[in-house]
Amino acid sequence: MSRNGNRNGLANPSRLKPLDEKDEEIIKVVIETPKGSRNKFAFDPDEKAFVLKKVLPAGMVFPYDFGFVPSTVADDGDPIDVLVLMDEPAFPGCLVKCRLIGVIEGEQGNGKKAERNDRIVAVEIANHQWAHVNHIDDLGKQFEKELGEFFVNYHELTGKEYRVLDVKGPGRARKCLEQGMKMVKKG
Repeated sequence: MSRNGNRNGLANPSRLKPLDEKDEEIIKVVIETPKGSRNKFAFDPDEKAFVLKKVLPAGMVFPYDFGFVPSTVADDGDPIDVLVLMDEPAFPGCLVKCRLIGVIEGEQGNGKKAERNDRIVAVEIANHQWAHVNHIDDLGKQFEKELGEFFVNYHELTGKEYRVLDVKGPGRARKCLEQGMKMVKKG
């Protein structure tokens, strides 16, 4: 069996190790949807491929690269979501190494039936534009507001409500990641 848990065919990126082998402060993120795309992609483990999940309406695009931390499970049952700040858009399936800067805590659902759907925010380690950012607060309140509005509008497209509960720093993001790694081990 290979390092990625695969015998034959394509690798399953959701089974990669979540942390860098040389520096456990660095997380690995598999990009699903690149910045600037109207197409929402997601890895389908049954198909072993990245599939098109939806197309955003004209004028609406993903503001940053979105992906997941492999070998984690969030409260919604999917791998932990990550918004990645980097100089140029990546592509679906690209593995990037990042440092945590915070987490947007939120919940989604319809009325009384709501579930947590937090998004970790991370900076790709080799970038230039975001190199000075160490804490989500460094991005300012306008950044938080615009990102919150994107998530609200994005979820509205599927008939779900999304509400930002809080925005916290890298310490809380690390706890979210550790909880997601424990959930895989329980699985």
